[in-house]
Amino acid sequence: EDKWKCQNGLVMLMPHGYEGQGAEHSSARLERFLQLAARNNMQIVNASTPANFFHVMRRQLKREFRKPLMVFTPKKLLRFPACVSPVEDLTSGRFQEVIDDATAKATSIDTVLFCSGKVYYDYMDKKASYGDSSNIAIVRIEQMYPFPQEQVDKIVAKYKKAERHIWIQEEPENMGAWQFVEHRIWRVKERGYDLRHTARVASGSPATGSKAIHDQEHGDLMDETFSGF
Repeated sequence: EDKWKCQNGLVMLMPHGYEGQGAEHSSARLERFLQLAARNNMQIVNASTPANFFHVMRRQLKREFRKPLMVFTPKKLLRFPACVSPVEDLTSGRFQEVIDDATAKATSIDTVLFCSGKVYYDYMDKKASYGDSSNIAIVRIEQMYPFPQEQVDKIVAKYKKAERHIWIQEEPENMGAWQFVEHRIWRVKERGYDLRHTARVASGSPATGSKAIHDQEHGDLMDETFSGF
């Protein structure tokens, strides 16, 4: 772009999502793309609804400039019954960099869970079986880079009574987006609150090759997040 004054509108769709099918099926190495992201050189998206996927692709074509778009696309959501969008969400609206919890009542929230991608649906299922979960809001960060700082700041300010802010991811602790977002959800720490995280234990491999161990790790993730509430 600097040398030849030519913008690049490349779009890459990369399967990414921990579903117990082995390491080679699990990770598009989100953390490596985030390490390469700086000075608005690319866009990194992990869309969790059909409408948001549609709108980010439409945005890519409609903009008056071009930047590479990296889209992390979980296989599970292709046929997942809960991953649907009403027609009006596709025929109107726009791409949402952050999706707030539409069921949350701000004055009742004491715990805010931040996440990205298909793990949102896993935690929604857990939240539904948890019992009285009216104190928990689950917020999806759909665009990881450029990081939607303004939208996240508004979310933090909205849930001003929240005492716990937790980043949740399905990747191991040394992978995924944790180390990237830790330094960006800074408003949480500015207000005197800690930003915790839950993730699989650090690993040299993207995922286990054992379905049984995968399921155990998945259950541990859910239990760790919701323990102590």
